[in-house]
Amino acid sequence: MPKSHSDIGLIGLAVMGQNLALNIADHGFQISVYNRTTEKTETFVAENPATPGGLVGAKTLEEFVQSLAKPRKMIILVQAGAPTDAVIDSLVPLLEKNDIIIDGGNAKWTDTIRREKALREKGLRFIGSGVSGGEIGARFGPALMPGGDPAAYKEIEPVWNAIAAKVDGKTGRPILGATAGKPVSGGVPCSTYIGPDGAGHYVKMIHNGIEYGDMQMICEAYDLMRGLLGMKAEEIGQVFAEWNRGALDSYLIEITADILQQKDPTNKKKALVDVILDTAGQKGTGKWTSVNALDMGVPAPTVAEAVFARCLSAIKDERVAASKILKGPAKKKYTGAKKALIQAIHDALYCSKICSYAQGFQLMREAQKEYKWTLDFGSIAQIWRGGCIIRAVFLQKITEAYGRNPQLANLLLDPYFNKTVKAAQENWRKVVSLAVQYGVPAPTFGSALSYYDGYRSARLPANLLQGQRDYFGAHTYERVDQPRGKFFHVDWPENPRPQIAMK
Repeated sequence: MPKSHSDIGLIGLAVMGQNLALNIADHGFQISVYNRTTEKTETFVAENPATPGGLVGAKTLEEFVQSLAKPRKMIILVQAGAPTDAVIDSLVPLLEKNDIIIDGGNAKWTDTIRREKALREKGLRFIGSGVSGGEIGARFGPALMPGGDPAAYKEIEPVWNAIAAKVDGKTGRPILGATAGKPVSGGVPCSTYIGPDGAGHYVKMIHNGIEYGDMQMICEAYDLMRGLLGMKAEEIGQVFAEWNRGALDSYLIEITADILQQKDPTNKKKALVDVILDTAGQKGTGKWTSVNALDMGVPAPTVAEAVFARCLSAIKDERVAASKILKGPAKKKYTGAKKALIQAIHDALYCSKICSYAQGFQLMREAQKEYKWTLDFGSIAQIWRGGCIIRAVFLQKITEAYGRNPQLANLLLDPYFNKTVKAAQENWRKVVSLAVQYGVPAPTFGSALSYYDGYRSARLPANLLQGQRDYFGAHTYERVDQPRGKFFHVDWPENPRPQIAMK
């Protein structure tokens, strides 16, 4: 028999909403569901009659709200932006003080800040929760990044911890075997309170930006094996499968190995990847990450290059036309040792990955100053170890790095990552150099290496740049032999060009 009131509710029964609702019900929570198309709600409930917690369908928003135990807890999983605002606006007149609205979509963190403030002023509570892992993650265990009112999070914490992916606390490896109706027991939940207002959705955005970088780096490794060594998709897939048993063990490497070894369903003689058009789509979160980095003055070039690589892929017709006009280096066969180059590409991928994550964590470090958050970077890396798209054994190393030094300025300064890059950078440089020589585009490999070289440089050529700015715009400069914060200007048109100390 269903309870008189459900533990939680969910609005929006697209694929993600349905899967998350079933995940919640599988863990013994009764959940009310609502979709603006009543038929969809009825069909969904009818097709899933035997969940442990139970599904309760509602035909109207009023019925949905009244079906929930107080304080009411309701998840919104509709399209981000105006559709989310529309649902919130429809709910507000029906709610009571301290009810909790949870936005589980890919909202922009500034929208979450705005919504949390507006609802707080009405006596309502708002949680913006990142949900990562796609359809399968939503169904069997996502990584969850909730932000907002901490007391409100305590109300939903039992649900969030129950439905989240689980990892082994020591190794950081995901605990596998979740099936419908059989929740994973034990392990550390891939969910933790991130911080106030928009912190959860901000961290989810950074996750997605890093995801852009990871995917592009993998594509560059594939392209280098194809372009320099002439390897076929299946053989490259076998290399990725081997890499997935080592330091690069991750979900994205795992699925890459699988994709590359998949035959075209319509022509078994061809690899599927060879018949997929080389134009990539995007939903905007990588762009948000890059724009935010520019706004805050934080160097995140590798994520930006990954976004630009997708933009470049999108102009397919223009590239095809350009390929008939623009010429690169003369085609030549790589004559070096194949095994050694594959290892070098592995090392370039790993080093570039380290730099990309370093940029993402630096961006979060700056954001917490900007928005007055206190972020636990070790915990963030910990919840990314399972459920989400960037889940990887590598993240355990980041958790350990922040465990050693919670105030770590940059991942590259951690002893493990410093040692790793030191040991592998010769191969990294070799691969970037070969990519240039052979005309194989490797924007994330190259930008990550430039970031590393720039970050390790005590002196950069910005001294000349600042001289240029002072020359044409009187923007002033600091001197190496004077205290920081003391500015000077040369009166360039005057002879003998006197220097002026600025106040």
